[in-house]
Amino acid sequence: MIKFLDLQKINLKHQDEIEAQLLEVFRSGWYLLGEKTQTFENNLASYIGVSHAIGVANGLDALRLILRAYIELGVMNAGDEIIVPSNTYIASILAISDNGLVPILVEPEINTYNIDISKIEEKITLKTKAVLIVHLQGRIVFSDELKQIAEKHHLKIIEDNAQAIGAEWNGIKSGNLGDAAGFSFYPGKNLGALGDAGAVTTNDETLAKTIRALANYGSNQKYINIYKGLNSRLDEIQAAVLDVKLKYIDHENKIRREIAKRFINEIKNPYIILPESPENEGEHVWHVFVIRSERRDELQAHLTENGIQTLIHYPVPPHQQDAYKEWNLLSFPVSEKIHKEVLSVPISPVMNKEEINMIINCLNQF
Repeated sequence: MIKFLDLQKINLKHQDEIEAQLLEVFRSGWYLLGEKTQTFENNLASYIGVSHAIGVANGLDALRLILRAYIELGVMNAGDEIIVPSNTYIASILAISDNGLVPILVEPEINTYNIDISKIEEKITLKTKAVLIVHLQGRIVFSDELKQIAEKHHLKIIEDNAQAIGAEWNGIKSGNLGDAAGFSFYPGKNLGALGDAGAVTTNDETLAKTIRALANYGSNQKYINIYKGLNSRLDEIQAAVLDVKLKYIDHENKIRREIAKRFINEIKNPYIILPESPENEGEHVWHVFVIRSERRDELQAHLTENGIQTLIHYPVPPHQQDAYKEWNLLSFPVSEKIHKEVLSVPISPVMNKEEINMIINCLNQF
């Protein structure tokens, strides 16, 4: 069986360095808000090209904290609207509604699966305060048009960068394109921890200071609480692991791009729609390789029978989830089509040529 993602193999590549770091943390007796977290935050900020990186507990909290900080700073208020893609993992939307803000869904482009920037402006009202873009599947969504829309309507641009660390637009890394960005380091991400972990990046010093306090019980000084905060901190163990793996992210993303290029050039089957590859290959880090087929379930069964594990990202769009019953009667036909047809096939920096060949041959035989 070709695993969808062999996390054990991915992490064992860095075994010696990770074990050495874990031993240091264990022996230090300091497990939260220590040197390992500070070092990782500094290295992440340097890598992304921003002034501030704040380690938090997970990717959802990263987005929640950005929006909460804007509320505390008076930039947003309960009931304000945040534009967000209708085709995304539900966490992007949960972060908005959790803060008493209103998600306004915008359909994606069918070829990129990312938010259709040309459809954003028609959804802007006097209550709109931000556009939350999602670099879905590892592909950047950004443009001069988006920047102009944001400037014209005085909107914040918030990046959900959970899936695209290392991607670039015009030489600028994702996580440094908007006003603030949320990262997930869930184990299966391109940069994955050994548990839950996340981060926020920004060049806004006031925002960064507010987020850091909010994530630590609303406190910048022990026992002095200036906000009704959360407990959302990156621990020393995860910070140490991430700092080891950060050194290799560009190399591992390069391998993902090489595999994706082979898939796109060599999979030739009229029943399969391949993902569009951007002209600038740096704009995609191929967190997942997603194909589409009107015969998706048959195709998945065919791959399973041939020893290839696949996943569906994602089977049910957010507006059809029970969590958002108020949206269940709404129609987002592009999103619905995508969710009915997509299938993710294995792609990772530890796949060998035999596995890649097997996936290509199996897809061509369907």
